[in-house]
Amino acid sequence: MQYLAPATDYDGTLATDGVVDSITLDALRRWKASGRKLILITGRRMDDFLSVFSHMDLFDLVVVENGAVLYFPETGAERLLAEPPHPEFVSQLSDRILQSTPEGQIPPEFQTLVKQQNLKMLAVGRIIVATWVPHVATVQELIEVLSLDHLQIIRNKGAVMILPEGIDKAHGLNAALEEIGIPHAATVGVGDAENDAVFLELCGFSVAVSNALDDLKAQVHWVTATTRGAGVAELIDRLLVEDR
Repeated sequence: MQYLAPATDYDGTLATDGVVDSITLDALRRWKASGRKLILITGRRMDDFLSVFSHMDLFDLVVVENGAVLYFPETGAERLLAEPPHPEFVSQLSDRILQSTPEGQIPPEFQTLVKQQNLKMLAVGRIIVATWVPHVATVQELIEVLSLDHLQIIRNKGAVMILPEGIDKAHGLNAALEEIGIPHAATVGVGDAENDAVFLELCGFSVAVSNALDDLKAQVHWVTATTRGAGVAELIDRLLVEDR
């Protein structure tokens, strides 16, 4: 089977502490030079992602907000794949979070996560609403109070993402593959965390980098020997060698 497009997660997979190193970028360029496609799938918001990654031109499509938005690097266009968050939900959640944890008083165990992912107390994108684990009970309570039964909570290590039901990385991958006309069987998926599991299940070949969560490693076809971006480079070189 010749694989036509790797679909890769960003934080903890392609990137280390939010940054993609030169060795990994060179591997992505080798893949593109073979005439095939690249897809990136991240839970980050578009504006946040553009502030940390300046090599969008390497990718044919970028799925942001954990499957809620499709971004076209060639034109800068975006396609929303769901409805924006309810304004009252965002307003009340913001008030409750600030009351329970004043700005700047982040528990020590979450400070590294917040720094690495540029995660604010509450971040609102085109579709996604994001906070972190200490506030998950507040989120659940407010969803019930406002009768927003169409919302779901997705965890990503210490982060908490609130999205409409059915919107996840699998949904975003489906939209991306339909756009570029590549079947699931010809796609390689690579990730490291809980929210990657659903899109990896759709791929013809699924991969976890060696720093991935154990549960994810148990479900994939292959685990790289190296971590994060080095693992993605390892995967790309393996695929290129197998083609030859």
